Amino acid sequence: QVQLVESGGGSVQPGGSLRLSCAASRSSFSAYDMAWYRQAPGKQRELAAAITSGGITNYADSVKGRFTISRDNTKNTVYLQMNSLNAEDTAVYYCNAVVPVRAFESREYWGQGTQVTVSS
Repeated sequence: QVQLVESGGGSVQPGGSLRLSCAASRSSFSAYDMAWYRQAPGKQRELAAAITSGGITNYADSVKGRFTISRDNTKNTVYLQMNSLNAEDTAVYYCNAVVPVRAFESREYWGQGTQVTVSS
């Protein structure tokens, strides 16, 4: 079982920045593929950014150039630096981990979510 604990959400004005953190409970964190998803009111959950165990990153078009995902394997933590925030970024942000279990099998875990509100 892997527990994911998110922090860093809050309210910010348009154009502002926030940094989200997600700490994993297991020391095998370096083997996990990690991602941040978000869900706005009335919308489906969508991928915002992802980073593989090897450090390859992927971003939704809507956040490219503004968000940066990174990881610190020594702290079992993944980060999402969010800059130039706008109202469309308002959502609950969820940390996601894909954990290898055995060959060709993995398990997915989710954090509890952290609210990000962008408003003037």
